[in-house]
Amino acid sequence: MCIENYEPVTTPFQALATLLPMRNLAEATISRISLGLLLAITLMGAACGYSHNYMNGTGMPTVTQLSPSSTVAGGAAFTLTVQGSGFGTDSLVYWGTTTRATTYDSASEVTADITAADIMNAGSVQVYVHSGGANSNAMTFTITP
Repeated sequence: MCIENYEPVTTPFQALATLLPMRNLAEATISRISLGLLLAITLMGAACGYSHNYMNGTGMPTVTQLSPSSTVAGGAAFTLTVQGSGFGTDSLVYWGTTTRATTYDSASEVTADITAADIMNAGSVQVYVHSGGANSNAMTFTITP
């Protein structure tokens, strides 16, 4: 038995409404359910597993130590080691409001390239890590005269 129904289909998902006309109700239902499940799984995949920054149990990265934690103004470029927890492969080290080239070493350590221009003047800079869509706490890096 074939069901002939050429009425417009109303749905919040336009892709479901544009399926080719089906010969019977069972075929149409299965196709629309399959497409709906595929859409739901795809959307969930974008939100799940974005990063592996849930190592510390809070879902947020945490900075516990900077090494070095200070340097002299006008010095040479160096590599800053940031230790903590919850760092993912997408981690970015922020030097103030600007990201620096970052290398992921492990869930508890990342490094960043700090340029000579970054430490040209005495003062202090807030350093934090952004990973998995969240920012860590900030730690102060001191540039002495």
